[in-house]
Amino acid sequence: MNVRLVDEVELANRLRPVVLQLTRELRREIHSLGVTGGQVSLLVAVKYAPGVGVRELAAQERLSPAAVSKAIRKLEELELVERRGREGDRRRAGLHVTEKGHQVLRSVRSRRTIWLAERLKGLDPDELRRLDEALPTLERLLP
Repeated sequence: MNVRLVDEVELANRLRPVVLQLTRELRREIHSLGVTGGQVSLLVAVKYAPGVGVRELAAQERLSPAAVSKAIRKLEELELVERRGREGDRRRAGLHVTEKGHQVLRSVRSRRTIWLAERLKGLDPDELRRLDEALPTLERLLP
């Protein structure tokens, strides 16, 4: 007999708002950099798929091509991404993160890490240990 000690729905109801609030707080940390959380997400996606096209990026991020196209235009205006001709097909352009874009991503990562580290300092050693032990389990929730 397999007895559940934790109800998954109840745990999901408790975990969801915490994860959402952490995400909101981490996104707020970057506003002074002049980019939004959504723009940073697209910038990261382009970083890990250099040369990706707008339609491919939209499909990958599960967004409409129109929304991604608009966001990419803004990132181009900010000089964070650029379009370059694709090898083998000069009619199509691929997206690439500029040096300025890489600098913004480094700043985003640094600010978010500092914000989170400051909050972790408020936990006692046992709480830190339990969080550390929970990370592999939380990582398994990701696609």
